[in-house]
Order: sequence, then C-alpha cells, then structure tokens
Amino acid sequence: MIKDMILRQKYEKEKIVKGNYVERKERSTAKKWLESDLIKVITGPRRAGKSVFAFMLLKESPFMYFNFDDESIRLRNEFNTDELIKSLHEVYGQSKIVLFDEIQNLPQWELFVNRLQRQGYNLIITGSNSKLLSKELSTALTGRHIPIEILPFNFREFLSAKHFDFKEEFLQIPQKKGELLRLAEEYLLTGGFPEIVTKDLELKEYLRTLFDSIILKDVVQRYRVKYTSEISDIGTFLVNNFASLLSFRKIQNALSLRSITTTKKYINYLEESYIFFELSQFSTKAIERMKSPRKMYIVDNGYITAKSVRTSFDRGKLLENLVFIELVKQKKEPNSDFFYYKTRNGREVDFVIRENLHISELIQVSYDTSNIETTQREIKSLIEAREELNAQELEVITWDEEKEIEKNGKTITFKPILKWLLHS
Repeated sequence: MIKDMILRQKYEKEKIVKGNYVERKERSTAKKWLESDLIKVITGPRRAGKSVFAFMLLKESPFMYFNFDDESIRLRNEFNTDELIKSLHEVYGQSKIVLFDEIQNLPQWELFVNRLQRQGYNLIITGSNSKLLSKELSTALTGRHIPIEILPFNFREFLSAKHFDFKEEFLQIPQKKGELLRLAEEYLLTGGFPEIVTKDLELKEYLRTLFDSIILKDVVQRYRVKYTSEISDIGTFLVNNFASLLSFRKIQNALSLRSITTTKKYINYLEESYIFFELSQFSTKAIERMKSPRKMYIVDNGYITAKSVRTSFDRGKLLENLVFIELVKQKKEPNSDFFYYKTRNGREVDFVIRENLHISELIQVSYDTSNIETTQREIKSLIEAREELNAQELEVITWDEEKEIEKNGKTITFKPILKWLLHS
C-alpha cells in the first residue's frame, strides 16, 4: 500500500518538476545549504508554494519524495516508518536525498527525522505549522537544521507571475507607472497566493475553502477541538477586525466565549496554522507588552477580500496589512524586530523597527495623504514617538505621494508603496 502511494506521488511530483514557475527570492539562500547535512525545514501557509519551491530547489538532483498530507493515508502512532524507507528505496533506488511534505502530520516526526539524519540522509522537510520554526524544533533537532520560510508571493514575484518585466525606469514613465499602480491595486485586494495569481480561479471560493480547510485540518483535527464553531467564529472575527487594537477580553465578550484561557488558546492555534500574526505594543518593560492590546494581521490580503463581511474595503487598513506582511517577508520577526507603538499622549505609530536593541525606524501607513488633517496627525505621531524612542528614520508609506517634510529638525519621508515594495 505504501509503495502504491509512493508511485502515485512520484508521478505527480514528476509532472510538477517539468513545469515553469516563478523564481522565489529564498531560492539562492536555500541553494547554498542544499549539500549541507543540516535538515532543511521549509515552513509557511498551505498553498503558499512550499512544495513547488522544494521541487525547484531539488530539480537537478535525484531525490525521493513522500507527502504526509496524502488523504489516502491515516497516520497513527503505528505507522511503519521502516516500511516507508524500504518502499522509497524500492521505487527510487539508492538516492539519499529525501523530501518529506507536511511532516507535522506524522506522529513523533522529529524522532524519525533525527534517525534518518544520523544514517546519512540529506533531508528537506516542509510543514504548515509555525511550531516547526519554534523552540520545540530547535530542541527536537538540537540545532541541526536551517529554517526557510515561504509565504505568498511578494510584489516582485507577483509581477513576475503576471509576466510584467519590471525595470527601474518604469517608475518615471507615466504609462508604465500607471500599469504598475493597477497591478499594485490588484495585489492589495487579491494578495499573493500563487494559484490565485497564476490561474483563473474565483478568489472568494478558493480562499474561503482554503481558510475553512485549514481550520478543520490544522486546528480542529490536530488539537481535537470540541467546539468547532468557536474557532470558526474567532477566525471570522479577526478577519473583520484586522489591523485593529484587540484584547483577549474584547474578543471573548464579542463572541461570548467560555473563558479568556480558551480565547488565548484558540487564537494561538490560528497563529500556528499561519493564518494570523499578532503584534504587540513596544515597551522596554515586558509586563507592559504583555498587558497591552494586540493588533492582529492576516498572512495575505486575499483572505480579507474573501472572508470579510464588509461590502467595501478600508484601503488604509489593507495597505497597513500589506506593509506588515512585507516586513515579515523581509525576515523581520513580529514582537522581536518590530512592534506598534503608542506615545504617552496616546498617539499611535503603526510600526517601530528595532535593530540591535535600538529603534532604527518609525513607519506610518497612510493610503490617502490628500487630507491635511490626516497628514498632520501622522506627522505629530512620528515626532512624538521619535522624541520618546530616539529613532533616526521617520517614514510615511503612502499610495502614490512622494515628498519630504522638515519638522523639529527631523526629515519625514513620504514614500509611495511602489517604491517601498520594489526597493525593500
């Protein structure tokens, strides 16, 4: 039975390997580690392109493959891993390079992976649970791994998928800049999930189905959640309140959940499954960070379009979510490398960037800066926060306005989203 599954998966793998795909920015870094005996751990949301990325990485090498997310298998503690290895060699021969997809579905996967590494296998594993990048992973593999995170397309990858060959001078050519802004608007609303970008799929149907499937498979089934509707309600609530200040108490009360503990636990499950990210308020005091409201962001703007109950979208919030996810794609870690901030007077700064324990940059996101009051509010927030945090760079990310303003001896740069995305 296992051999039959391997043969079927081998056929599917070979079809994919023959295709042409968008080059991902992580490929060059990952390629450097391919010959290393470190375990290559590729994580990210479902359908973000982890498997295709791994296939392209290994395209020139003979490798064995097994997908633990295959619906025809029911993984239990008695799953025979020795039989799996025997069958893999029976199908593929002597190769010692192995790609395991969605490894977290295998009970005690880390023991299995450790054993294979000791036996000299070159292992690449993928997973859709962020715990694979957490301290548990470091403990399980005792430092013998290299993490690689694959998220939905960034804007350059999106342009490549749309067959738009970007050149720097296009930003100065009205026609080309107009085309770029049209594509940026599409990216703002539909996001970067590869199949949405490259195929003629109905966004709402595809992403609603994916969202619900993740909640069922990666949360309800994995954690044996009894009250499925509560998890689903929290997911829908967070989608409709993204980039807003939220407390666990507020969420509990809004949805009539049983307890704060349950609320925290369920939100943690949704974060682990790569749907949401949590951002804390910056403070030098840990207790203040823990007590402050959180802001919840979504891994891809397409989910907002697909799952929001609103009939019209707040483009300011959409742009803020886009900037948040881009910071993550730049390998900045929420609540370590960046935070949000509130001044002593209660003025909010969207993103505070920290480097080497010092605040290096303050970022405000403002879709429409034509309103003078809005512009003045953003400037005041940045100036107040700068005085409190001693930040050097002050930036407002806009939709399409570029200028510099001098205030209190500091320069505030207004940067269009196109330049920010394409030059990050």
